[in-house]
Amino acid sequence: MRLHIDRTACDGRGLCAELLPELLESDEWGFPMARGSSGVPEELTRAARRAVDRCPKLAFHLAPGS
Repeated sequence: MRLHIDRTACDGRGLCAELLPELLESDEWGFPMARGSSGVPEELTRAARRAVDRCPKLAFHLAPGS
């Protein structure tokens, strides 16, 4: 799976980086940045789904892919 960030929808609250620190970090304004690739390892799929579901701006999506 791949994590897609819709930067136009995001308002930089930083919740996603708190919920998924293994894959995301916040830039200096609070907007998410991927740590490395946007691929989601199988062991982090559940945490990634939680971050997607809890995003207040619906700025995250999980898509098939490696």
